[in-house]
Amino acid sequence: MIEGLAMTVDCHQHLWPPRFLDALRRRSEFPFMRGWTLFLPGEPPYEVDPAAHDLAVRKRDDADLVLLSLSSPLGIEHLPGPEGAELIDVWHESALELGAKFQVWAAASVAGLDPDGLAKVLREERIAGLQLPATALTEPAAIARLRPLLDEAERAGKPVLIHPGPAPACDPGLPGWWPAMVPYVSQLHQSWLAWHVAGRRQHPRLRIAFVALAGLAPLHHERLGARGGALGPLDPNVFYETSSYGTRAIDALVRVVGVDPLVHGSDRPYAVSTDPELGPAFTHALFTANPRRLLTGDAR
Repeated sequence: MIEGLAMTVDCHQHLWPPRFLDALRRRSEFPFMRGWTLFLPGEPPYEVDPAAHDLAVRKRDDADLVLLSLSSPLGIEHLPGPEGAELIDVWHESALELGAKFQVWAAASVAGLDPDGLAKVLREERIAGLQLPATALTEPAAIARLRPLLDEAERAGKPVLIHPGPAPACDPGLPGWWPAMVPYVSQLHQSWLAWHVAGRRQHPRLRIAFVALAGLAPLHHERLGARGGALGPLDPNVFYETSSYGTRAIDALVRVVGVDPLVHGSDRPYAVSTDPELGPAFTHALFTANPRRLLTGDAR
């Protein structure tokens, strides 16, 4: 999966292949596209930059290996029956055609669970692991409900990435950044706390990563303690991807969880790849050693 010990990894990018774009343009209900405008029920229309999804441009990314993520805020994993399954199949097929530089986070319906179908997808060598929307893991009971999918990832020895899901409908007068700053962060907090309460007990060997530093949820450990909870011993199989955050947030999280759980992700094209410049040893851990451990369990 990772050939060289010095390989740099971006654990979280978005790149929509032409077939996937065409599938969105054929739709008449959310999520859908008209030309390069994306329409979602909980967000203002979004003007997609065509260059952001130009394969030739994206192949020039500095990372040696890029892990591509289905955009869970589209809500595809929550679509019912064949409607969601068709788009998920198009995602897998078209993303796997993009070339060896790119590996793919598998997607799975959370409306109608298909663990057998997921097991087949996870057997693909260039499938890095399973991505799930945080909106499907907002309480311990939800983690129990998704056990068939989580079991397959654990059985395959591949990690799970938790990504923000669709935003609820909000006041159209709110600024465009509102969904990313309010519902996305709240979803990550909920899913992180649900995993803290129930996930590890249910899946003792599963490696799991939360994008965007889990919305900084671990920094609330003092409030958690004040309200009767506890962060507990650090879990070596819980990881935090860094997208949209910089030096101050990353440094603050290191003070709570240490260096080993942090993995680099950019969320490109919505944010840029950044090095927090906390020293060469930290850079190696963030871009190379820690992603290797997340993806393979190999601590070399």
